[in-house]
Amino acid sequence: MSVSENVSPEVSVIEPSESGAFVSLPDQIEAILFISDAPAKLQEIARTLGRSEGQVEQGIELLERRYEQAGALTVVRIAGGYQLATKSEFSELVASHLKPQKQRLSKSMLEVLAIVAYKQPITTAEIEAIRGVQSDYGIKVLQERNLIYESGRRPTPGRPIEFSTTAQFLHQFNLDSLHQLQALELDALPKREPDELEGDLQGEES
Repeated sequence: MSVSENVSPEVSVIEPSESGAFVSLPDQIEAILFISDAPAKLQEIARTLGRSEGQVEQGIELLERRYEQAGALTVVRIAGGYQLATKSEFSELVASHLKPQKQRLSKSMLEVLAIVAYKQPITTAEIEAIRGVQSDYGIKVLQERNLIYESGRRPTPGRPIEFSTTAQFLHQFNLDSLHQLQALELDALPKREPDELEGDLQGEES
């Protein structure tokens, strides 16, 4: 059975806008996703349009069907919300036009990020206990890149800062939620030697 056959009458109704033009619910959702600079939450879209979340979900399905048939765009569910994105077949064209600067994460940065992602909230001391080396620099860089943030303080002596991943982390790694992270045994991570860390820092600064 097609999506359109399951759509409630309220979703398929075309309503007049303030300008007098007639727009459908998928059109309204498309406009919201187009102007959103971050993934739009289902609840937020429903509240803006004065619709139920179920109706908005059906509207999104209709919009997805429209993009499947034609065009360069698609709707992606990411970081707990919805966002417009170009289809994968246009990735090289978009990259060629934007010429984005690559911001590579060194091996040590990825280790710190993985530890925070799987063990959050986690303190600096706990990160360093797992890695076996000082991790202040990695934590600082990941904060600057908005991949982790100070999410609170541990209610223990000294009240150390705890770190967690951000919505930008989900967005950058194309995840809808942390539940999509694959199982990883962090205790199996090899301990890093100080000279290895120094090499990572030099590579990051070059």
